[in-house]
Amino acid sequence: MGLSLLSIIRRSILTSKQSSMASTNVPKGHFAVYVGEEQKRRLVVPISYLNHQWFQDLLRCSEEKFGFTHPMGGITIPCTEEAFTCHSSCLQSF
Repeated sequence: MGLSLLSIIRRSILTSKQSSMASTNVPKGHFAVYVGEEQKRRLVVPISYLNHQWFQDLLRCSEEKFGFTHPMGGITIPCTEEAFTCHSSCLQSF
């Protein structure tokens, strides 16, 4: 699991470095994910999310659904935008 998680993140970072300037506007200590069912929305999240079990579960689901080739060029999270923002706002309140 650990190697797969690191591989996804490394691939996402390499892809974002090769992307256009608009997609490289990510603050230090953060990374971009794409969330949504129909329309994918790009969200910038703190790296600290990687320590939380719910986010690790989402990454495992992402790996099962997309493998290491993500259609958006970054990490695509297979859940609704509403569910993701609800969970992330709970984490930010701690």
